[in-house]
Amino acid sequence: MDYYTKHIQSNADWSFVGVYADEGISATNTKKRDGFNRMVSDAMSGKIDLILTKSVSRFARNTVDSLTAVRQLKEKGVEVYFEKENIYTLDSKGELLITIMSSLAQEESRSISENVRWGQHKRMQDGKVSMPYKHFLGYEKGLDGKPSVIEAEATIVRAIYARFMSGYSFREIADWLMAEGVSTPTGKTLWHMSTVKSILQNEKYTGNAILQKKYTVDFLTKRQKTNEGEIPQYYVENSHPAIIPSSEFELVQDEIRRREQFCKQIRPKLFSGQIICGECGGYYGPKVWHSKDQYRRVIWRCNARYSQRGRLTCNTPHLTEEAVKSVFVRAWEAMLADKDRYIAQCETELADLIDSATLALDKQTAVLTAECAETAALVEDCIAANAASALNQAEYQKRYAELVARYDSAKAQLDELKAKRLKDAVRKERISRLLTTLRQSDNIAPQKFDEHLWRETVEAIIIYSLDDVRVRFCSSTEIRVNTNGV
Repeated sequence: MDYYTKHIQSNADWSFVGVYADEGISATNTKKRDGFNRMVSDAMSGKIDLILTKSVSRFARNTVDSLTAVRQLKEKGVEVYFEKENIYTLDSKGELLITIMSSLAQEESRSISENVRWGQHKRMQDGKVSMPYKHFLGYEKGLDGKPSVIEAEATIVRAIYARFMSGYSFREIADWLMAEGVSTPTGKTLWHMSTVKSILQNEKYTGNAILQKKYTVDFLTKRQKTNEGEIPQYYVENSHPAIIPSSEFELVQDEIRRREQFCKQIRPKLFSGQIICGECGGYYGPKVWHSKDQYRRVIWRCNARYSQRGRLTCNTPHLTEEAVKSVFVRAWEAMLADKDRYIAQCETELADLIDSATLALDKQTAVLTAECAETAALVEDCIAANAASALNQAEYQKRYAELVARYDSAKAQLDELKAKRLKDAVRKERISRLLTTLRQSDNIAPQKFDEHLWRETVEAIIIYSLDDVRVRFCSSTEIRVNTNGV
């Protein structure tokens, strides 16, 4: 910039308009090159007659963009001089030379892009994990170049996971973080639900990493796409210190899936997905009565109560929010009245979940995992053998189909076992929370509804009638409450 400023100002025949530059921006596309676009705009409006450029590759590495800009400028009588190549665009041979040089510059850019991509792939294959530390909560680059835990931020991450498992929504967690004055991973004060969700779904917090989740489709446009199997992904285990245990991470993923099944609200209500119709098994949803007058109130009613034509299809009653809260308070009071018995029940259920059946599941999982690996290797050998020599295709197809069916069968059984293990883990976690809460509770129930207590202890409320409402706690315990008079 200093060179061209002095060079132009030292020529008495030229009037210096300015230096147009884009610092640290790729020349493969002109869309985000503000300096370049401002220069063309000034030239087209008559402010510039001659543009001095260091070289064709500094002007643009995209052949189409380069020629388009040069032709636009030529129509306005504006000449571009490329100093390194000694090319003047108003010269009759200028466009041919620019086409050749731009193509070479574009090819150079493609080559650099492929070399960089190869280097990234090699790092991934070697299991080397890198993180965008400026956009990542809980980690920083350590002295050895590997991710290192920032304990103050790790505490926030653990709190986010704990609150979510206690029933808080993405929005509620975001509001809590802003109320506490916690900055986002990028240092901002405003938390979005998507930021909270991304933290809850990022496997790197378990000390493991999935590499190449996205890839660059085209080196010219720099457009990225989610990797859906087009190129290999790599899963690196124990690549860095964990903040969240893998078991807790899996529980959170299961809870996210569960919530997404029944609730599409941006701001889900406290009882969403936890009030069940005893007649049809559907969920109750919130409905607002008298929304525009002084009698406004929220009631909970079975979502399947009326058909699309307005016909009554479900006879279970509605309950007000106040009634639902009262039902919980009375059920918790009944549980505390016989606290020791319910504690013993929870302990028995926990013991049943950690008995020999768990060991049997572990053994079956190991056997099926080995079966899947062995069958997958046989499938690869079968394909390789067919590619290496001319086999009888009917026999090959039969053998291939048999192996694939064998693999699919083992994989289905393995997925079923994993789902059962996850279900047991979720149940174990919830019973443990209920047991801890019971042990720490006084024998006197709170007079008012406690939101935190609800989130920690209740699995669902099942409504059959006004005199038969059952509170199902995070165990097999159900306590029946009569709502008449509530």
